[in-house]
Amino acid sequence: MSTRIMLLGIRIKELRKRVGLSQDQLAEKVGIESKYLSRIEVGKRYPSLDALERIADSLEVEMKELFDFAHHDNESITPLGIEEALVGASNEELRLVFKLIKAVRK
Repeated sequence: MSTRIMLLGIRIKELRKRVGLSQDQLAEKVGIESKYLSRIEVGKRYPSLDALERIADSLEVEMKELFDFAHHDNESITPLGIEEALVGASNEELRLVFKLIKAVRK
């Protein structure tokens, strides 16, 4: 998976949560399947230009905001910062992060 694709998915999820929409609600507004949106948000799929435009419109942002990753470059990489980033993560997401940490620390 490309880092940029993952960052795009993370950014879409951030913006979706900021406006208080569930994945199902955003997917419905955009006209795509919830499963497809989920794959976009975890960086497994890259949306078409048309889908990106509809996502931006549904989130009421300019499309360039979907690619604003600057705040991720400036985040504090500390145990506390990592802990804060995991607040609200599902058990599945936590298991994945744990496996990644273990793999990197070997």
